[in-house]
Amino acid sequence: MKRTNQFKFALLLFFLPALAIAQKKSKPNVLFIISDDLTTTAISGYENQACRTPNIDRLIAEGTRFTRAYCQFPVCGPSRASLLFGYYPHATGTFGYVSGRENVGSDRKSWPQFFKENGYYTARVGKIFHMGSQDFIDGTDGADDKSSWTETFNSAAPEWQTPGKAELVQNNPYGTIERERGNLLQIVQAEGSDLEMVDGQSAKKAVELIGKHKDRPFFLAVGFFRPHVPFVAPKRYFDAYPHEQMVLPPQVINDWDDIPQQGINYVTSVNGQMTEEQEKKAVAAYYASTSFLDDQLGKVLQALRDQGLEDNTIVIFTSDHGFHLGEHRFWMKVSLKEESSRVPLVIKVPGKKPAVCHSLTELLDLYPTVAGLAGLSPSPHLQGKNLAVLFDDPEKEVRPYAFSVSATNHKFSFLIRSEKWAYIQYGEDGAGGIELFDMEYDSKQFNNLALNPQYKSTVARFKEELKRKLDEVRTNDLGITYQGK
Repeated sequence: MKRTNQFKFALLLFFLPALAIAQKKSKPNVLFIISDDLTTTAISGYENQACRTPNIDRLIAEGTRFTRAYCQFPVCGPSRASLLFGYYPHATGTFGYVSGRENVGSDRKSWPQFFKENGYYTARVGKIFHMGSQDFIDGTDGADDKSSWTETFNSAAPEWQTPGKAELVQNNPYGTIERERGNLLQIVQAEGSDLEMVDGQSAKKAVELIGKHKDRPFFLAVGFFRPHVPFVAPKRYFDAYPHEQMVLPPQVINDWDDIPQQGINYVTSVNGQMTEEQEKKAVAAYYASTSFLDDQLGKVLQALRDQGLEDNTIVIFTSDHGFHLGEHRFWMKVSLKEESSRVPLVIKVPGKKPAVCHSLTELLDLYPTVAGLAGLSPSPHLQGKNLAVLFDDPEKEVRPYAFSVSATNHKFSFLIRSEKWAYIQYGEDGAGGIELFDMEYDSKQFNNLALNPQYKSTVARFKEELKRKLDEVRTNDLGITYQGK
């Protein structure tokens, strides 16, 4: 009997290392990559062949491309707080350039924190929670949440002060438009290399971390700043996009006549006093910045292949919101129009076939979805939906509509985006105006049907649905009752 026990113990010692390795590999890694201000209309794998994004396109070909994914607030800070904590902005009252921790409290687990507390190494590289250009110049953390990470790595670069040919493509940056710390339509064709840019440094660090932590489960969050303004990238990226060859989006005469005043975006070709040449230069610079981003993304994805981790890593690529490139003569974000609120979203899950999914989805869904894919059970109070069923059956629908919120001068606006309709309401009572677009026949949103008597019942239905949605969102386990208007 004693000899038998000794033999069993010897066998256990022999198999322990293998068991430990198997246990490690049973937990999938998570590589979460988020760009800043990236619109679907500048990705060749979505709907714009003018901008070349081969690395994003390759990921699209290998994963599931979501064609109708929407952010919950088309501004960096609140969008990121929402997706990282799993609550709508109106559930927490988080609408500014903060992490969101201030409102959800210390006992709520962010998405990466939840993985950290379940045995994962979690690291932030670059901008995940909110950061601005000045944070990159100073090499500071921005509005980070320290409890989310095992380690954090900031990338520092001179941004709009980068040596190179610089140009401003709007004429009143310090007038009626909020302009500070490089947050303007400014171009810098940099003299330096990729590694002298914020995103070049972030890519390099991400590659290092993948190699260093390949033998343990990791949640690596890589935040690329481009194509956020200012448009800073090495000169060769600009050479690929001569501004004279840029095609501006179609315009409609008197386009703004049926848009409520609150729906006119905060940056336009009008208040920016932009010439047609400046508009084309802005589009070209955005494409150049996007191609630069794509190259950095490619380096990170290649590192995953080189380390043999593709078969055990969930890869997510998205943006915190979209960006206007002259549609309706609008620029930047904030608007709830399609180009600003809709985001690229690609999720590659090991063992799942490539697919295209048209289900309406939200960035809020990432937390419960990825946690579920990793075999973890997050809080049932999270307000997103688990999208796991879509990886096996991309034809399914997981929600009747997507919901997003924006604010201008402390006045809220709301988007309900169903399969057929885009409903935008300004103010909880609609006093600021309403927009209604039939997305089957008017995908560019030129014809506001809200005041057409024929659609009175449709408007009434969406008004009631918005009221119900806000009541639902505010009924949560946070102990917060936010009643902002």
